[in-house]
Amino acid sequence: MHAILTPVGSAGDVNPFVMIGRELRRRGHRVTLMSPDVFAAAVERAGVEFASTGSAEDFDRVTKNPDLWDPRRGGAVVFGEVLKHMRQSYVVLEQLYTPGDTLLVGHSLSLFTRMFEETHAVAAATVHLAPTVLRSDFEQPILPSGHDISNLPRWLKRALWWAIDRFAVDRLLAPELNAWRAELGLAPVSRVFKSWVHSPQRVLALFPEWFAEPQPDWPSQLRSTGFVLSDDTCSPPANRADADRLARFLNEDGPPVVFAPGSANRHAAAFFQTAIDATAAIGRRALLVSPYRDHLPAPLPAHVGHVPYAAFSTLFPRAAAVVHHGGIGTSAQGLAAGVPQLVMPMGFDQPDNAARLMRLNVARVVYPKDFTAPTVAAALEHVLSSDAIRSACVLNRTRVASDDALDRSCDLLEECFLARRVQ
Repeated sequence: MHAILTPVGSAGDVNPFVMIGRELRRRGHRVTLMSPDVFAAAVERAGVEFASTGSAEDFDRVTKNPDLWDPRRGGAVVFGEVLKHMRQSYVVLEQLYTPGDTLLVGHSLSLFTRMFEETHAVAAATVHLAPTVLRSDFEQPILPSGHDISNLPRWLKRALWWAIDRFAVDRLLAPELNAWRAELGLAPVSRVFKSWVHSPQRVLALFPEWFAEPQPDWPSQLRSTGFVLSDDTCSPPANRADADRLARFLNEDGPPVVFAPGSANRHAAAFFQTAIDATAAIGRRALLVSPYRDHLPAPLPAHVGHVPYAAFSTLFPRAAAVVHHGGIGTSAQGLAAGVPQLVMPMGFDQPDNAARLMRLNVARVVYPKDFTAPTVAAALEHVLSSDAIRSACVLNRTRVASDDALDRSCDLLEECFLARRVQ
C-alpha cells in the first residue's frame, strides 16, 4: 500500500499526520506526506517520503498576515490559500498515484484530496483533528465567534447553518471549487462543509469520545480514535545553545508557566507582554515558546525564559501550567501531561476546544478582550491552586495514556484500503 497523506495548516495540523505516516511506514507501507516545504525536515526525520505543496516563502507570507488570527477574517485567509494551491496539489497527487495501490488520507481542508477521490475512485479517508468541523442537530460545537447554539431549537440551528453556508462558507469556496469540478466533469456541490468534506468511505476523528461525545447525526462512517500526539520527531532539533539554556531554566527553582500561542502565530506581542506582567505579579517564572523573537521584548526579565521550539511531549510535564491559544494539538498535549491549562481562544476550532477543556475541569478560559495582566494573574492563581483541577488533570492524563490512538488510527486506515481493494 502507498499511503499519501495530505495535511493542511500549521504544525498542529501536520504533526499528527507525520506520526501516522511514521507508524504506517513501520508497518511496511510506502508513505508520502504532502505539505509546504517548511515541514520537509520533520517528515524526513520520520522516515517518510515528502512532496511539496508550497514554498517556505508562501507559508511565511500567510503567517505574516494579521488577519489570519482574526475570528472574522481568518477563515477567508485560510480558504483563499486552500483554493490557491488545490489545483497544483492535485497535479502532485496525480504524479504520486498508483491505481489499485494507493490510499489517500486527507485533512478536513484538503479539498483536492476529496476531488481526487471522486475522479479516480481511490481508497480514501478524511481525518478531522478537532470536533468543530462536525455539525449536528443536537450538541453543537462552539462557533469561532465563541457562541454556543446547542440549546437553540433544531430548526433554528439548521437555519443558522444554512445562512453560514450560504453567505460565508459557500460564498468563499463554491464558485472556484465548482468551476474546477465542471472542468473535471463533476457535478457542482453546495454547502461544502455540511457533508461533502467527509469521505464516504471512512472518516477518522482524532480525538476521543470522552472529549467529544458522538452525536446521532454524525457521519455513519466516522470512527473516533483518540489524540494522536506528536513527539520529538516533529520539533526542529534544538541547537546546543538553545538546549542548554532550556535545560538550565527548567532545572532552576520550580516549574515555570509555559506560554505557547501557536507555532505560526507571529502577532503575539500583547500575549507575551501579558505573560511577563502576570507571572511577575504572582511570583512565577514564565517560559515563552515562539520561533519569532521579534514579538518578544528585549531584554527579557530575569524570571522569563524563551525557547524557539520545544517538544511539548517532554516540556509540558515539567510545566506548572500551560497558557495557549486552544489549538487541538496543544490542548491534547496539555491533557496528556496532566497539567492545568489557561486558554485564550481566538478563532477557528479554538473556542470549541477551550469549552471542552473547561467541561473536563482542566482549564479556565480568558478571551482576548479580557486577556490582561490582572485577569491572567488571577486565572493562573486559580488553576495552580485548585485541588479539583489538579484531580481532573490526573484523571484525564490517565485517559489519554490508555487510548492507543495511533495504532487504532492506522488499523482503520489499513481496513479502509483493503475494503476498497475487494470491491
